[in-house]
Amino acid sequence: MFLPHRSSRAAGVRGRRFDPAFSHVTEHSGLRLTTPSTTWVHLASELTVDELIMVGDAIVRVPRRRGMIHGTDADALATIAELELALDTGRRQGAAKLRAALPQVRVGSASPPETRLRLACQRAGLPDPELDYDVFTLSGAPIGYTELAFPDYRTLVEYEGDHHRVDRAQWTRDIEKHAACFSAGWAVVRLTSAHVYPSTAPAIELIRRDLVRGGWRP
Repeated sequence: MFLPHRSSRAAGVRGRRFDPAFSHVTEHSGLRLTTPSTTWVHLASELTVDELIMVGDAIVRVPRRRGMIHGTDADALATIAELELALDTGRRQGAAKLRAALPQVRVGSASPPETRLRLACQRAGLPDPELDYDVFTLSGAPIGYTELAFPDYRTLVEYEGDHHRVDRAQWTRDIEKHAACFSAGWAVVRLTSAHVYPSTAPAIELIRRDLVRGGWRP
């Protein structure tokens, strides 16, 4: 609710009041909502820096239009520049957290586990991975794309949610994809939630092993 009105009060509802001068509103399916960039800055009082990075990654993600066809900035909920503009529009509660998070927001992460893995790689001193990376055969035919990639060391990282296990068609596609990646000279590090939660240490150990095998030296 915008000032000077009182915020909503009801069972299961946590009302908030905002200054309309510092908040932008859009409409979706007839419902008035704060824009994604405004929502991001409003969450600063509730979330940690890493959580703000995850939400920021989700907002600026450019979804693929189909298969290997990339979208454009217009397909994202907002751009990094728009997040920065929202942050710089007036005084913000939690501004210090937002300013710590914003430089770490990147386009390419499709889920919180992917963002968590990217941050863990950086903090462990591993090379900075490329995100949403297209993979091709040695002859140039498309294989697919992967969440994180280290092209200099021919290492790919695939985070596999539970649907990779229970969906038979997805499982078959994964087997074919990973075989094609191996034939093209890539090592594939396959990770599940057990490698990422509650600690990313198991994932980092597996990634480090294949990076060293690919020629990286700490």
